[in-house]
Parts: sequence; structure tokens; C-alpha cells
Amino acid sequence: MAGRGSLRGPTTAGFTPRVGSNRYPLRMTTPPTSDVGLIGLAVMGQNLALNMADHGFKVSVYNRTATTMAEFVAAHPPGSFGALGGALTGQASLVDFVNSIRRPRKIVIMVKAGGPTDAVIDSLIPLLSSGDIIIDGGNAHWEDTIRRERALKSKGLRFVGSGVSGGEEGARFGPSLMPGGDRESWEEIRPVWTAIAAKVDPATGRPLEGAAPGKPIVAPDADTCAAYIGPDGAGHYVKMVHNGIEYGDMQMICEGYHLLRDILGLSAMQMSEIFATWNRGPLDSFLIQITAEVLRQKDPTTGKPFVDIVLDAAGQKGTGKWTSTSALDMGVPAATIAEAVFARNMSAAKEERVAASKILKGPGTFALKEEAERQKFVQAVEQALYCSKICSYAQGFQLMAAAGRQYNWTFDNGSIAMIWRGGCIIRARFLQKIKEAYDKNPTLANLLLDPFFAETLHRGQAQWRWVIATAAQAGIPVPTLSSALAYFDSYRTGNLPANLLQAQRDYFGAHTYERVDQPRGKFFHLDWQDPKRPERMA
Repeated sequence: MAGRGSLRGPTTAGFTPRVGSNRYPLRMTTPPTSDVGLIGLAVMGQNLALNMADHGFKVSVYNRTATTMAEFVAAHPPGSFGALGGALTGQASLVDFVNSIRRPRKIVIMVKAGGPTDAVIDSLIPLLSSGDIIIDGGNAHWEDTIRRERALKSKGLRFVGSGVSGGEEGARFGPSLMPGGDRESWEEIRPVWTAIAAKVDPATGRPLEGAAPGKPIVAPDADTCAAYIGPDGAGHYVKMVHNGIEYGDMQMICEGYHLLRDILGLSAMQMSEIFATWNRGPLDSFLIQITAEVLRQKDPTTGKPFVDIVLDAAGQKGTGKWTSTSALDMGVPAATIAEAVFARNMSAAKEERVAASKILKGPGTFALKEEAERQKFVQAVEQALYCSKICSYAQGFQLMAAAGRQYNWTFDNGSIAMIWRGGCIIRARFLQKIKEAYDKNPTLANLLLDPFFAETLHRGQAQWRWVIATAAQAGIPVPTLSSALAYFDSYRTGNLPANLLQAQRDYFGAHTYERVDQPRGKFFHLDWQDPKRPERMA
């Protein structure tokens, strides 16, 4: 046994281990039979354990509340996982749980990020042997993952921080998995991670569907939505950016809905049909699909459209904010993702907005009445969504590139796009085009420069601009659609007005400036207080 101390000291708030290294020494039990262990049996943990068992793995499970574990295992007895021979084994004590897993042990933690994760790790350290692997499948901050990986390595243990995307259904039948850690650890967990991940058709990029309890998708020729991301915190960083892009996608869709609802006056059912149509085209994605389903849903209590009885005040769990903060820290323009976060912040101020609506007035009623123009506007909103989506993803990949430089990670952008094609919330048809773009040019400076995406933006920009201009005329906020257009226009502009900004900064703060007639990296300062300086231009 390793005989190691705590990862972060004696405090283990949020988790009470049943055993410890000194007071409760390990005892010999029956020989280990499980391939992998999992701690934390909330919905995500349960579904991930069932997914592993469906694929033929013997899984030991442990939960702080033993009754939860016992009920879970009893509900899924031996023989309920199909022909591949998987099974669940519940352990009431942590020592028995650890002893039941074959070495090198692979233990997945599915508990709340932060202190609870550290507490579980602390409780495991004295019980593990050199070379054992702890896998954190929660939404951890990447710097916490870097810290944990470094601390455990010093104790002879291995740590993998793995993004797990796809929600409850993804965890059960095939998530997108983004593991970060040393490559040797990845090779150890690869058989499990590639088996349980979502599968996609390699030619079309479309997810393979039809998995059911005890009947997983087994397709040896399919692409699997799990791939090694990079060292230490790389996997959790990429998962964070995924979530930031998800924020942007969802807000863009909400803005499209707002335009159709308030400018065209469409009903929820009419909008459902439009989104369903869009889902058969370039916008084909999980989020567009579920939007059509949400808009079709009736409220069981009132019979009204369900969307109309939901309060317009959104929450968040923090990963979108992390993405925006990281972009600010690294100097990467990712305004579309940030605007999506701010839109949620604004929505949360419901009472204040209601009060303001009685005082502040907009441009008045605005509507498109001619049927031909209305049809064109629907098509234009589709183009605005698609063009904005491209810009949002471009920002996300630029952010990952900057993080790679800062943390010495080398990302395979084509591989990242590949594993996002299935299982995760942002899965979409056009990710196949992103994969193809980076496969053709791994050093592509920006996604917007790929010929396919450049042509798409050129073809759609007139409709995109019309939508945003119409939104401004109607007084409808479209922060992500408009910020994405600003990103496109800024990136394609060779001469931005920052020359004036730099002159201002030099005037009031002596911050210096570069000159257009001198090499880059050479800085100058004008002594604005010098009485002999040349007079300003007449």
C-alpha cells in the first residue's frame, strides 16, 4: 500500500470516508474482479456505471449514502446487461470498494466539483497502490486538475481529468469524453473510454443512434467520441470551452426565436415547424432538434405552449463564465461567448427589467407584413444563426490555441471537432466540416480562413446583416448574433481604429505606440507636454 497523506491537508468537508490509513488498515478480501470503480451515484454517475456495464465491464460502485448504492445495484442485477457480460458490484465500505478493483485500479469520481472532489481524493489516497488511476469526470476547473495531477504524481498515483458531455442521456448511452493527463494513463483507460463513448459515422459525422439498456452500439468501424486531449488540465479546459460554445449556441437560438416570435408574430407551433425544417439543413444539431420539440410541447397544467409558461430568467453553473474569464486573461476576443453569459445575467434581473419596461421605451411596434418578405426573413434568420455559429466556434478554437501556448498543450483540433460530433450537447452536422478543415490544414490560423467557412460567410452575410439591422429597428436585443458579426467584420478589417486608441493612451499615460513606417515591436512615445513639439495639423 502506498501509505500516502492527504492531497490538501486534514480538511475533507463534503465527504466522510468510512476508512482511513491509520485507524482502519486495509484488510484482505476476496480477489479483485472489477475492471473499474465509480464513486458518486447521482444521475450522471449511475448512468455512466450502467453504460460501462452494458459494454461488458465489471463495475464496482460506491456512494457516501450506502442505501443509494444498495438500491441502485438491486435494481440492476446480474444478467441485466446483455450478452457482453458486464455487471455491477456494490461496496458499502471504501476499503472493500478499492480492494474489489483489479490493478492498476481505475476509479471514476462523479461528485460535485471543488471541495467534495478533493475530499474524495483525500479519502482514496491512503488506500491506493502505486500506478493506480483516479479519473475526475466532473466539471472541474482546469487549474484544480493541474494541481491535483501534480500532487498525486508526487505520491506515485495517476490522475486523469476528463470532460464528460452529453447530460444524462449521453452518460447512459454514449457521451463525448475529453480526457487529460499523462498519455500512459490514457492508454490504461482507453478500452473503457472508447467503448462507452458515442459513435459516429466516419463519412458523414452523424451520430449512430439506437442504443438501449443492455444493447449498446457496437460498431468497430465507427469513429468514437473519445480521444486523448493532452497533459494535466487539458481535458477539462477543452470541456470548459465546449460549455462556453454551448452557451453561445443556446443564446443564438433564443435570439432567433425572439425574432420569429416578436417580428413575425409566429406561434410556438409555427416556430417548431421552422426549427424542425432547419434541423434538416446545415443547422442540423441536437440543440436545434430539441428546440423544435420544446416549442411543440404543451403545458400539462394549462394546455398552453409550454415555452410560454416558463419564466424568462436563466441560471448557469459557471463554465461559461470561466470561458469568458479565461479569454480575457489570455487576450483572446471571444465576445460571442461572453455575450451569451451576460445575456443570462440580464435575464436573471427579471423584476428590475419589468420595472424598467414601464419607463424605458423602444422604437414602437415593428412587423414584416408582406408574406414574401416574411418568408425571406425566416431564411435570413437561419443564415444569421449559421454564420454566427461559425464565428462562435472560431472564437472557441482560438481560445484553445492560446491556452495551448500558455500551458504547453498541443491540441489536435480535428480530433476535438471529431469527438464533439456525437454524445455532447453541441453535437452538430457542421462539426464534420470543422474536422475536415483542420484535417486539411492542421496549422489553420482561424476557422474563418478555411475556404468552406469563408465562402459560407460570404454567401450568408447579406441576410445576416439584414437580420441584425431589422432587430435594431424593432428594438429586439440580439447580443450574440450582433457580436458574432462584429467579430467577422473586425477580423476581416486590415485597418481598425486602434491607432487612435493607442495615440490616446500615449497622450494620457505614456503607454507608447508602434509606427506604420517602422518594424513591429519597436515602440515610441511623443512628449505631449514639450512646448517645442510640432503644432497639431491645421
